[in-house]
Amino acid sequence: MDAYTPTPRPCWIAGRPEQGVSALTVRHPFDGSEVATVAVPGPEQIERAVAAAATVAKEFRSTPAHIRAAALDHVWQGLADQAEMIAELITAENGKPLMWAEIEVKRAISTFRFAAEEARRAGGELQRLDTDPASEGRLAMIRRFPRGPVLGIAPFNFPLNLVAHKVAPAIAAGAPIVIKPAPRTPLSALVLGELLAETDLPAGAFSVLPVGNEETAALVRDERLPVVSFTGSGPVGWSLMDAAPRKHFVLELGGNAAAVVCADWTDLDFAAQRIALFGNYQAGQSCIAVQRVLVDRAVAEEFIGKLVDAVRDLRTGDPHDPDVEVGPVVDDAAAERIAEWIAEATSRGAKLLAGGGRDGTNVEPCVVLDAPRDSRIWSEEVFGPVLAVSIADGLDDAFDQVNSSAYGLQAGVFTRDLHTATRAGAELEVGGVIIGDVPSFRADQMPYGGVKGSGFGREGVRSAMRDLTEERITVLTNVSL
Repeated sequence: MDAYTPTPRPCWIAGRPEQGVSALTVRHPFDGSEVATVAVPGPEQIERAVAAAATVAKEFRSTPAHIRAAALDHVWQGLADQAEMIAELITAENGKPLMWAEIEVKRAISTFRFAAEEARRAGGELQRLDTDPASEGRLAMIRRFPRGPVLGIAPFNFPLNLVAHKVAPAIAAGAPIVIKPAPRTPLSALVLGELLAETDLPAGAFSVLPVGNEETAALVRDERLPVVSFTGSGPVGWSLMDAAPRKHFVLELGGNAAAVVCADWTDLDFAAQRIALFGNYQAGQSCIAVQRVLVDRAVAEEFIGKLVDAVRDLRTGDPHDPDVEVGPVVDDAAAERIAEWIAEATSRGAKLLAGGGRDGTNVEPCVVLDAPRDSRIWSEEVFGPVLAVSIADGLDDAFDQVNSSAYGLQAGVFTRDLHTATRAGAELEVGGVIIGDVPSFRADQMPYGGVKGSGFGREGVRSAMRDLTEERITVLTNVSL
């Protein structure tokens, strides 16, 4: 596959490549250059994709596990074979530095590999019922079946791996999926379409629809797609659920992740370097990028100086340079918004300690101290290269500041104290707590998701398969136990 082509790349309708009724131009966020054009399907094609998913649902859920597993194996092996090209493609459509794009490809390979493994071992369980005299001789078989076809809606920030986290669990579970990638970054999803088309999956098991966001509402309301798995902004996710309240939703809505540097943490250089890097990786466009930093007053002066130095040392520039760590944000509108939020905080008394300048889509990684608690860089999701630092008076204050957020995705706590670590896991109102590191750590097999405004449901292949399926029991009578 050529990463750059002047002809429209086809969309995938019920497993088949088709040209659309119009074309979408994908541009590089760094310099605005044209990367590719993509076929945009029309209403008749969208209807065929949804109808095919509904028609094949019964057949697909009965597909032998080895066929689904083999298809998933084929995808991860295809990604591995073309890893270098696909990483370049991610950088071209998304703007993230090549070093992060290469990691994303590796993660997507793992996601599909995990899914192949889960497809082979998902077999349900047996439960004996003779624990009560009235149920002697009875045995329950507890199995999971797909809720139905899935509508997967993916964001721009991880255009390959977050699509993988929709597609791979659905196929592993035997649920047809209609995937709608972000309009800015459809190319990686179309690569997955090409690989899936080379497998023995039945027609209708997957479609890839690179349509505009205005098409989303109608797809969400379509009763033939009873499951919606959405990753993106909170306002959009909640509004979609409000539009179809009887559907089963999985919502991953982001956050404003906090890192807590405790008084007992002695390696301040490590904490500063990790927070600097993972507050700005993907240009901060990750829902678990560090945004808020709570540092204990006992180590604050020394730590903040190290953090500012670490942020200033980050390498910025052309994302195709393998040494660049921070690239552009996705577009001019995002860059302008981030700059406005920084200006709002500083105009109200926050101190700008580093960075914050803007040149087109490039926003300098910045550190802001003492942002007002109701300023947007503290209370909302910046989704940009901004670290907002606050000094905490002890652990109670730090944890209270973490929990004061409307979001609750992940938090990182730099501590070597076991009691503090277990307390953090019990008290912090987030979906995941990372001890001794930043909140940005994610392993693709673990349950991943948030609480409060960060949504509900879990990604991670096995957890996602549970969200896409429902339990059914079969009770056998007169069984010898």
